[in-house]
Amino acid sequence: MQQGVGGASAGWGQSGPRPAAPPQPPIPPAQGWPGMPPPHAHHAGPPSQPVTPVPEATGHVPLPPAVPGTGAATLAVLLIGPAGAGKTTVARHWASTRPVPTAHVSLDDVREWVCSGFADPQAGWNEHSEAQYRLARRTCGFAARNYLANGISCILDDAVFPDRPVVGLGGWKRHVGPALLPVVLLPGLEIVLERNAARSGNRRLSDEEVARIHGRMAGWYGSGLPIIDNSHLDVEGTARALDETLARALA
Repeated sequence: MQQGVGGASAGWGQSGPRPAAPPQPPIPPAQGWPGMPPPHAHHAGPPSQPVTPVPEATGHVPLPPAVPGTGAATLAVLLIGPAGAGKTTVARHWASTRPVPTAHVSLDDVREWVCSGFADPQAGWNEHSEAQYRLARRTCGFAARNYLANGISCILDDAVFPDRPVVGLGGWKRHVGPALLPVVLLPGLEIVLERNAARSGNRRLSDEEVARIHGRMAGWYGSGLPIIDNSHLDVEGTARALDETLARALA
């Protein structure tokens, strides 16, 4: 009597060795995860040729090396500060050490181009000294725009007051342009008094005048302009701080 189709070894519940499970295909790795190496690709060729693995795709994007400071940017900078802050010396040093052509224009120097009939502000601020100041500022602005149009950066310096429109920031932006970057150089009072004492000629002011100007410059705090206290910095250190401040402003 037959026990089933295919004999006893093929029936359900029968004893005996079970057939081996068929081999399962390998599970491919999940796609899209960074750092997950893809399967190695084999180059076509003789069997003895070595296998070259495909580099891992990590999603890393190489960035260009960072350029310290302002680099090769063409800038128009206005360095503001009281008498004795060192703005003219710092501006000249910064301009002379940049890797690209940079000019320095000091308003005091331009104002003193007038020899006969020079209206010295120390003798009193009147319509003549104000007119010559405005003329010097326009001349500086024209020079700055001309330098910039020819690919040359320019840094200007002036004792700009935050509470006096005549010698304020608006006139400089009007003559140079909206891209002007103003930075305030404001060391402590004792420092500007010491530096002013080392000056000579009409650049040296009385201690009372220096203190008055310094007090009015304190109005720049809270204005949003970057302020550098160079009380304990030498010329090179202040110029480096200026370049870093300008780089942040550009970023």
